[in-house]
Amino acid sequence: MSDQNHFSVWRVNMRTKTFQREPVPTSWEKLGGRGLLARILLDEVNPTCDPLGPNNKLVFAPGLLVGHMVSSTDRISIGAKSPLTGGIKESNAGGRTGLQLTHLGIKALIIEERPEEPGWWMLHLSTDGVRFERADESAGLGVFSVAPPLLERFGDKVAMALIGPGGEMRLRSAGIQNLDKDRVPSRISARGGIGAVMGSKKLKAIVIDGSKGSKPPIADPEGFKRAQKEFTQALMAHPQTATYRDFGTAAMVMMCQGFGALPTRNFSSGQFEGAENISGEMLRQTMLNRGGDCDTSHACMAGCTIRSSNVFGDVNGKEVVSPLEYETISLMGSNLGIDDLDTIARLNYEVNDLGLDSIEIGAALGVAAEAGLLEFGDRERALGLIREIRAGTPLGRLLGNGAGITGQVLGVERVPVVKNQAFSGYEPRTIKGTGVTYATSPQGADHTCGLTIRAKVNHLDPAGQADLSRTTQINMAGYDTLGACIFAGFGYAVSPQTIPAMINARYGWEAPADFLQVLGRETLKLEREFNRRAGFTPADDRLPEWMRRQAIAPMNAVFDVPDEDLDNVFNW
Repeated sequence: MSDQNHFSVWRVNMRTKTFQREPVPTSWEKLGGRGLLARILLDEVNPTCDPLGPNNKLVFAPGLLVGHMVSSTDRISIGAKSPLTGGIKESNAGGRTGLQLTHLGIKALIIEERPEEPGWWMLHLSTDGVRFERADESAGLGVFSVAPPLLERFGDKVAMALIGPGGEMRLRSAGIQNLDKDRVPSRISARGGIGAVMGSKKLKAIVIDGSKGSKPPIADPEGFKRAQKEFTQALMAHPQTATYRDFGTAAMVMMCQGFGALPTRNFSSGQFEGAENISGEMLRQTMLNRGGDCDTSHACMAGCTIRSSNVFGDVNGKEVVSPLEYETISLMGSNLGIDDLDTIARLNYEVNDLGLDSIEIGAALGVAAEAGLLEFGDRERALGLIREIRAGTPLGRLLGNGAGITGQVLGVERVPVVKNQAFSGYEPRTIKGTGVTYATSPQGADHTCGLTIRAKVNHLDPAGQADLSRTTQINMAGYDTLGACIFAGFGYAVSPQTIPAMINARYGWEAPADFLQVLGRETLKLEREFNRRAGFTPADDRLPEWMRRQAIAPMNAVFDVPDEDLDNVFNW
């Protein structure tokens, strides 16, 4: 069986409760993940549609290299028109979902329309097709309450994608949780409100049973094995791999502190006096001291050799949350003036259970603190506001819909958003290449679309930052289309030839040496065209005006990359 015959498009209609398998269109064959999402949404979704209406579509697409447990390369991309940004949205995650979909031969799962009757539904995917089941008993429950009984019912080898109460309430910060290798629904496709789109389809969970399926066929098994081995060796030899294995993404706390780029008290400063208390070093030592369930080096998906995740336990070593990542530490820690890992972990658990994006909620709470709804550093009040979201109060719904609307309603000027999506944990006035990415990415402010902090440049100098961002955005769009984790880039950057080698061995194609960049440019082109049709203009590719006026301490920097440079990022 050829690879293309192995794969098909699975189309699910939530209104008619019907399912059909379709052949993969020719124009979709050489795309996967983020690139395939862009192609499907541009082909099938009216860019001016209501994101929470029946005409939006929710798409699951594994990357091109997903299916064979290549280290850090089994991610799932989930996308739709974003109810947060109003443009195209792709949000990817690790865990089991991508791998299991490929074992069922699914190139893309497309979920259409919405039920006309009240109540909640669940989909069960297997080699037999799609089964529709009621899920009303799960309504209102958090993801950590929903997953265990479903695993008991369907077996512990299934994958799962599900929403929490945030998605049910159609909050624009809602994501979709995926099971990790340990069957915990902790891997969130977080950004852009795609969980609200799933909620609008009245879909609580998708259970994916690939146990009777098969791995995707490989055209040249020996060639694939050689290229995979070369990539893995390059990845393991890279010094950053050891750093992330020991300290996880929390290693970025002190690095950002040194650059004056650590978001502090609603992006009013780039350094936090309590940074050492929430650093990667402190996180690692705390977990080592506590023992028990704590794990300083945890893999989110089978086959990952980096193991940059973690399991954070309380003072007795009992698991609180997995993982505790830099983005959450910065947005719910320093950004709120909180220097206590236990509090941050508890906040993280609560937003995960609700199925919400910790970046967006952390930013919204920072804006709320600016408006006087809580004091910076007030841990109990921060937790209390998360409980407001769970209760669905007007204030809770305001916060759950993100930093942008929170700022509008509360009359705050310093609101850290682009295209209405919150900044992640890198201050763009001091890491200006990332500021360019925030401004110009079709996805809205998102570090995973082109983080530049590791570039050997003067990050305070506006010159050359647009060129740097362009290169990084192209590469990251390529990785997202392959299904590769951002950290897999350590290996691929050292041995770039392994990308076309694995692609050619798997599919029998003749991919060029610069295939990563070919994929990236095509993906960005498609995404920008969707946004153009949705009404976006160059005015949307800007950081907030206050960032050009308000200097960030202690570097005394403003964002001063010229608009002309921003407008030329995609002129390659």
